[in-house]
Amino acid sequence: VQLQASGGGLVHPGGSLRLSCVASGRPLSSYNVAWFRQAPGKEREFVSALVWSGTMRSYADAVKGRFSASRDNARNTAYLQMNSLKSEDTGVYYCAVNDVPYSRSSSPSDYDSWGQGTLVTVSS
Repeated sequence: VQLQASGGGLVHPGGSLRLSCVASGRPLSSYNVAWFRQAPGKEREFVSALVWSGTMRSYADAVKGRFSASRDNARNTAYLQMNSLKSEDTGVYYCAVNDVPYSRSSSPSDYDSWGQGTLVTVSS
C-alpha cells in the first residue's frame, strides 16, 4: 500500500487543520491507521491510532480532547482533525498503517507502510 499525506500548513495558535491520508494499491479497510509527528530535533512520537473499522481509537495525552481521528474506507482516506492547535504541535505529521488485528500500537516500529509526511507549523 502507498500512502499520501496532505493538509499541513501554517496556522495561528488556537486554529485548526485537517490532515488527510489517502491510500492506494490496497484498500485502506485492510489496515489500522496511525498518525505520528516529528518536531525538529526530536524523535518521532505517536499521535493517534484508529483500527480498520473505525470503532476503536487511541490518542496521545498531549492531543486528547483537541485531535480527532476518523476514516472513510469507501474513499480510502483517513483524517486527523486538529483543533486548538498549540506551538508545540508543530512538526511533520506522518500517517502509517499495519494489518495486525485491532492494533492501536504507539510504537513506530509496529507500522509497515508510511506516508511522506506533511508539515504543520503553528505560529503567530
